Amino acid sequence: MRRVVLGSAVLAGVLALGCGCASTEGDGTAAEGAAPGAPTGVTAAAGSATSVHVMWNAVAARAGVTAYEVYRGTAKVREVPGSVHMVDVVRLAPGTAYAFTVRARDGEGRLGPPSREVRATTPAATAADRSAPTRPSGVTGRAVGATAVQLSWSAATDDRAVVSYDVYQGGTRIHSVGGNQTATVVTGLRPGTRYSFTVRARDAADNLSAAGPAVRLTTAPGTGAAGRDTAPSGFRATSHRADGAYYLDLAWVPPRVDGVVTEYEVRLDGRTATSLVWGGNAPRDEATYSFYLGKETGRTVRVRLRARLPDGTWGALSAERTVTTGGAGGAGATADAGGAG
Repeated sequence: MRRVVLGSAVLAGVLALGCGCASTEGDGTAAEGAAPGAPTGVTAAAGSATSVHVMWNAVAARAGVTAYEVYRGTAKVREVPGSVHMVDVVRLAPGTAYAFTVRARDGEGRLGPPSREVRATTPAATAADRSAPTRPSGVTGRAVGATAVQLSWSAATDDRAVVSYDVYQGGTRIHSVGGNQTATVVTGLRPGTRYSFTVRARDAADNLSAAGPAVRLTTAPGTGAAGRDTAPSGFRATSHRADGAYYLDLAWVPPRVDGVVTEYEVRLDGRTATSLVWGGNAPRDEATYSFYLGKETGRTVRVRLRARLPDGTWGALSAERTVTTGGAGGAGATADAGGAG
């Protein structure tokens, strides 16, 4: 299987400070014509001697939140898409106290008021620290409804100090907490879905421990982004010929999920053919990709793809498309979308 890392410029398809006077309705959604409200649930925890992890809750807005701006004091240091609710602020000074706020911007460019200020202090730098913390042990957990789980673990040890713990679902980091915490709640999960979580400890020099034992949990059934709406939609497949060979051209709309999709798996005839990973800004509205099929005319292939979701699981497979090289337009029959397989 090939794994392709893509820069933001490879695939096609992909500061004005406003008044902080937003009114909201009873459901927390900004009233029509008003800026988004202030993000709530904002936290900040040192991730290492030079980084701080900031998280917040999603903000509802009539025009939709398209971006969040993260400020260190009065300076904007990061901007992320509206589907992202966590970020690492890096290149900080060791042993320094910082204050952070977050603001939401809607689809009409209105910038909401800042969140409450949260503070974090990076630990002092340690010279020539190459010793990683021990792995966290005793990891346990339980589902908390349909979209969250609660995890706990025994503290790791380090020759200096554990600064933070990273929570992984599969191989994807989905959460971080400070080194003084040995429990957390992970939200934004899918109903009725089985997950496998591990925890790793990090010290001030960014040394990362081995993963602790995996804990497997299943969220309660419920409504949400489970099943077909996690599949890429509008999937199209054609072929073209260039320099005596045929290429498969794919286009799709990324699934609308709580977070940014940066990785896809492409399957040909039921087998994984390649994995696509965006190294820059992942496309939000439409993604395209083309790859080499071979020189044979009249070759027929069945193609599907699926996304690795922000919670670390694979989403549902797209509809299946059939393409014959050298055929009219390269397009073929369409089958029904499959499951999460």
